[in-house]
Amino acid sequence: MCALCLLIPILVGLICAILGYLLGQLIFKKSRHYIELQADLMACRAKSAEMQSDLDNLTREHEDLKVRFAALSVPVFDAALAASVFGMEIAENDLKIVEGIGPKIEELFHKAGITTWKALSEISPERCREILGSGGDRYRIHDPSTWPKQCEMAYRGKWQELKEWQGSLNAGKE
Repeated sequence: MCALCLLIPILVGLICAILGYLLGQLIFKKSRHYIELQADLMACRAKSAEMQSDLDNLTREHEDLKVRFAALSVPVFDAALAASVFGMEIAENDLKIVEGIGPKIEELFHKAGITTWKALSEISPERCREILGSGGDRYRIHDPSTWPKQCEMAYRGKWQELKEWQGSLNAGKE
């Protein structure tokens, strides 16, 4: 019976050793898998940050292109729409459509090389005063402070907005 007393602890020890080995392998596999998943997660986060940076750059580039394109786009003159709003035929780049500009003042601007709504919309009221001054004292009484804005509206085809604003002006003055 002494042999049995020795054999039972040896068998229990052997079974425990085998179970410990198998359990260790299982835990090691799981931890190795966890480490691999963590590495994959870090790689995904890095890729995500890179892609977000690319998206931000593309968004900025898109906004820049929109601004450039808007500056390059030229509105098409719609004579029928302008006539329907103003109730009369309007010729493209007719400066007399501006409240405060008549035939003589239009002639002064044409002599100064300002022949289009776009050109007049891009100059300052001070430059308009200089052009008026070149015609003599009788033209200096005019206030051209709204003329560039009116021309911009005409150039952009904002006829209804222009008509409504002109209704509140007095000889081109606010």
